[in-house]
Amino acid sequence: MKKRKIKFAVVGCGSIGKRHIAVLDAEPEAEIVAICDLDEKKCLEQSQLYQNIPYYTSYEKMIEQIKADVISVVTPHFLHADMAIKALNKKFNVLVEKPMALSVKDCQAMNQAAVENQMKLWVVKQNRHNVPIKLAKDAIDKGMLGKIFMVKCDILWNRYQGYYDESPWRGKKKEEGGALYTQASHFIDLLVWWCGDVQDVKTFMETQNHNIQTEDSGSAILKFTSGAMGSLNWTTCVYNKNYEGSITIVGEYGTIKIGGQYLNKIEFWDVLGYPLQEGIEFTDKPNAYGKYQGTSSNHDKVIKTIIETMRNNEVSVEAVEGLEGMRCVDAIERIYKASN
Repeated sequence: MKKRKIKFAVVGCGSIGKRHIAVLDAEPEAEIVAICDLDEKKCLEQSQLYQNIPYYTSYEKMIEQIKADVISVVTPHFLHADMAIKALNKKFNVLVEKPMALSVKDCQAMNQAAVENQMKLWVVKQNRHNVPIKLAKDAIDKGMLGKIFMVKCDILWNRYQGYYDESPWRGKKKEEGGALYTQASHFIDLLVWWCGDVQDVKTFMETQNHNIQTEDSGSAILKFTSGAMGSLNWTTCVYNKNYEGSITIVGEYGTIKIGGQYLNKIEFWDVLGYPLQEGIEFTDKPNAYGKYQGTSSNHDKVIKTIIETMRNNEVSVEAVEGLEGMRCVDAIERIYKASN
């Protein structure tokens, strides 16, 4: 018996929205029933690229008229909470891009809407699917590192002024929130996933090299509920091009450093009685989804996990639900508040 395809609608046709549409188009068990963006030109471009998908320039109209299993919310950060809640209240499951929202309060409202409507709310955390990340998580879960003493995270990237100028929301405090939400969110998610929630933090941050409302550089010292200490350095001021995005874990019985452009490479692995297997493929390969060529993303694995979860009607540890997604936002809020 042929399986019914899981029906998705995507709101937001910007750079990440295009990736979601491409991934869904390439997934044999998914069907895109509608796309939506305020900019009709963006909608038309994507509709024509993908078999004339029906498109809307009104989100409210779309969720009134369509039949779908999942609404993918892929809009600017400040719209995530309101759009997710509206979809949940219309009895759609929701997949929301990072960051889940710009405040814990908004995350709580989103989770509450999911519970009240008995619908699922998921957050995109595609880096959890990276091979080095899964290997490190496995080592931690098996206790191979022993007690984690310290983690060090460096996000040393370049964003030129035009990156902010060409956008109506990037670099804006109320719309984007800051670099921790945009550039550092996935890294902070992993720190919390491995070391527990942030319970104490000291932060220094500044806007050093851009004409924007938000910070472009910062340093934070963290203490996690597991007892681990951490340092977080982030900037979008690196000259010319991205330099590094890395996490180093210092444990009782081992040390691991994950780097590469997308946390896709193990740069150091020395774990007692737990050597790396031979022949593991770590080299980053840009993902190609039919009509879309993109950077390494693993969004395809996120979508596959969502589909499997819906098919089997079960909770999956790989499908990051709203309560788990909120932990990263809580950590970011704490880091920002500690700079005041």
